[in-house]
Amino acid sequence: MNLIAAVDKNWGIGFQNRLLVRIPADQQWFYQITKGKTIVVGRRTLETFPNGLPLPSRRNIILSRDLNFQIKGAQIAHNVEEALALLAVYQSEDIYIAGGESVYQQFLPYCDVAHITKIEYAYEADAYFPRLDQMPEWELTGDSEEQTYFSLEYSFLRFERKKS
Repeated sequence: MNLIAAVDKNWGIGFQNRLLVRIPADQQWFYQITKGKTIVVGRRTLETFPNGLPLPSRRNIILSRDLNFQIKGAQIAHNVEEALALLAVYQSEDIYIAGGESVYQQFLPYCDVAHITKIEYAYEADAYFPRLDQMPEWELTGDSEEQTYFSLEYSFLRFERKKS
């Protein structure tokens, strides 16, 4: 499975249930890499999507502890085990864990690849992505040329879990 996130220089991903910044090229990259695939997000992350709805052109699995939560265009799982059961019918490389913080933490042990947009700026954040650069089991295997959006510099990174 894959993780996909945009992080600031401190690995922050959000503040008050919002993305830290929206970079059009990053959003386009997210669209291209996840189109036709399966994404897993928490209910609060779903609320940050356009109109709070599941993303089109993807299979959406939403994690919610609310046993009554339902939304058209998505499957609902109430815990990691239920989500893994729903994901079992898909190819692992076609699954993208897309947030938020607790969902990333819960699914990290099941993932082998992380697609990270690393923004060279420190925002005020209250949600964070696991610091893969400090985890010995993960290694940086890809780094794009530096990109610029107005005065923001960022790059697309690829981390892979080391084979044991």
